[in-house]
Amino acid sequence: MTASTLTPKGFSFATLASQMRYKNRDDLTLMVSETPAVGAGVFTKNRFQAAPVTVARENLNTSSMIRAFLVNAGQANACTGEEGLADCRETLELTSQALGVTPGEILPASTGVVGARLRMDIWRESASALAARLGQATAMDAAKAITTTDAFPKTAWESVTLDGKEVRILGMAKGAGMICPNMATMLSFILCDAQVDKDRWRAMLAGAVETSFNAVTVDGDTSTNDCVLAMANGASGASVGSEADAQKLQAALTKVCKALAYMVVKDGEGATKVMRVHVRGAKDNAQAELCARTVGHSPLVKTAMFGQDANWGRIVVAVGRSGADFDPARVSLQIGGITVFEKGRPVPGDLDALLAPAMRKPEIALDIDLGAGTGAYELLASDLSYDYVKLNADYRS
Repeated sequence: MTASTLTPKGFSFATLASQMRYKNRDDLTLMVSETPAVGAGVFTKNRFQAAPVTVARENLNTSSMIRAFLVNAGQANACTGEEGLADCRETLELTSQALGVTPGEILPASTGVVGARLRMDIWRESASALAARLGQATAMDAAKAITTTDAFPKTAWESVTLDGKEVRILGMAKGAGMICPNMATMLSFILCDAQVDKDRWRAMLAGAVETSFNAVTVDGDTSTNDCVLAMANGASGASVGSEADAQKLQAALTKVCKALAYMVVKDGEGATKVMRVHVRGAKDNAQAELCARTVGHSPLVKTAMFGQDANWGRIVVAVGRSGADFDPARVSLQIGGITVFEKGRPVPGDLDALLAPAMRKPEIALDIDLGAGTGAYELLASDLSYDYVKLNADYRS
């Protein structure tokens, strides 16, 4: 099945090539619910919050229902002061007039280079044209139009049966660099046709994000623009009534978010591998996360994985400086399921030859046992290649 065949009921899409930054490709996207929907959002914790993040927060706090997501790729509208906020609000005013909704019912999102104001001359020309194309684009068209340095569009979908009716969830994301969400440049949009209470929907999204987008890293940089926005419009006719229904919808939503988060790491700028860093045996989950993030962020670990170098010492050193509390004599490490370090000592044998097949795989499991308790955490991280440096050195060219 394609993303189009599992698009939730009651949503339509429009895309437009505004040439705001990119040539010969769509860079403006509109996702509209035909009926009022409950909205939810999880946002970056970077203290420098982009204008669309600030305005989207405001609209979620003041509007009871949401009707649309408005996304532009190529200009972040971040660190642009009061002028940037005014520009963002004007884009919503222009779009709302074309759609026949209020500006407060639209959630904006932007991605691109930090610091430049939006090209409002283009927005004023494009808003009505974008709205006029509503229904002419597919979900995959929208997923392509929100990308920047992404190598491929990212979509994921699930369906569950609630109240005897099919409920669909469709998600899309963009992100490849500046990825270390703490809610990297990462945007994600979730559409669902279930009828669900607003507070419950927001809690569901927050829970799904915590174990998916907030558990990945490409380069350790948290963007000014990160956001995950979600709408649920009830068009399926199925309502979330019982706790069992809520758990089913939560599981499906989390599955979609995890699939998208995996694709973001896989598409990390210049990435060739996904590292699945699993820490167990920590004193608590927070210490396990501290350890996993230190390993996943380490340039030495990431470059070793890119070079297919089974240099387990780099991993152990990162564990040691993580700040987690443990007895070094109790630590064990497996790479690709093969034990290389046990109870504080290397395992004897030709580990390079033994690990060579595992190091060539596109996904590498790093399993760390601290031997200090029951805490656990899993982080997805990319490797670090020559192409990452090349791409980011030339990003504004």
